[in-house]
Amino acid sequence: MRTLFVFLLLVGAGLPAYSQPAPQGTSAPPSASARVLRAARVIDGTGRVLPRHDVEIRDGRIVALRPSAGPLPAGGIDLGSRTLLPGLIDTHVHLGWYINGRDRLHTDTDGDAPGVSALAHAGNAWATLQAGFTTVQSIGEADNAPLRDAINRGLIPGPRVLTSLGSINERTRGGSPDSLRAAVRYVKQLGADVIKIFASQSIRDGGAATMSPAQLEAVCGEAAAQGLRSVVHAHSADAAQRVARAGCSQVEHGVFADDTTLALFAARGTWFDPQCGLVFRNYLDNKPWFDGIGNYNAAGFSAMERALPLAEAGIGRASRTAGVKLVFGTDAVAGAHGRNAEELVCRVRRGGQSAMDAIVSATSRAAESLNLGREIGRVSPGYAADLIATDGDPSQEIEAALRVSFVMRNGVVYRQQVARAARGSH
Repeated sequence: MRTLFVFLLLVGAGLPAYSQPAPQGTSAPPSASARVLRAARVIDGTGRVLPRHDVEIRDGRIVALRPSAGPLPAGGIDLGSRTLLPGLIDTHVHLGWYINGRDRLHTDTDGDAPGVSALAHAGNAWATLQAGFTTVQSIGEADNAPLRDAINRGLIPGPRVLTSLGSINERTRGGSPDSLRAAVRYVKQLGADVIKIFASQSIRDGGAATMSPAQLEAVCGEAAAQGLRSVVHAHSADAAQRVARAGCSQVEHGVFADDTTLALFAARGTWFDPQCGLVFRNYLDNKPWFDGIGNYNAAGFSAMERALPLAEAGIGRASRTAGVKLVFGTDAVAGAHGRNAEELVCRVRRGGQSAMDAIVSATSRAAESLNLGREIGRVSPGYAADLIATDGDPSQEIEAALRVSFVMRNGVVYRQQVARAARGSH
């Protein structure tokens, strides 16, 4: 807890001042208790672009969305020429991964004190929020719970965090179906929001299937019985198809997913979260951070080089396959936190996904995949006031997603700066 307090002292000076949301009242006309945001355009998260609109917020929620008219109410924020859209959602990150003081990937044996790790995790969360990502699913790290809970309690700033608190593979508790079901119940008891499963090798080892259909049916079936979603690491077409047939919620990665696999995703309603390039480029551009740790070696780096064009092509193929529920996830690891939107650019420029579909995949569609489709991911009355503004229109120029200059989560402003275009005129 002391390290969290220290973190607040370190970043507190950078937090914009804000007032607590006022008590709820009527939504129209705006009252003194409401805050109104005015923008040149609003992308609502479902594919609509609304020119010159106001968004009224009260008690951390959106209560009205209407065309701009008349003077801005007292306490309102005029975003000028910027584009307002829902806070972005990344369905696959690793907030517990960081580069230590020796410029190497942190591991459990590198000697970092718990306080050092806690501050690094908090820093990753802060960078992610500042980049416009107001919700993330951090899957794989057992120590994500303190970070998630500290953010939820308002002790530190960060995005809404959902976490698996670890992962399950074919060897967990011996690997029998009954033992795997018990592992799911145990992780739920610890407080997991989702179940993470490894059903294939790493891409650095070839990506072949590692879990049998019976094992997957046991894990994903128990997750569903416990009211939890199941997200599954699967690279090969065989592994991804086993995941879909077993009724698991979501396939991660799927570098080798072919047309047959995509058709099966569509038929089974399986959410699909492939990556375009951020995670690969982060590894390849920063080899000294990772080289020599596990399968981060010459063969592993070569495998990722070969996977890059397949991953890029796979994004476009998935986006053009009718019925595939394509969501946005970066697999952001150490060195990539806060750079999440680079994946949106890759999806559009290298993968061929349309800019608006990429935005929807990172807003309303991502929210639906998290079972939060009625809570976040849209600019609409009744939804949480998780809102960001970009300098430029990302539906026309996806690079605008890299230029986030306003961030609000649950009605609290965490970033507010003059638009870059305005600053550039000085």
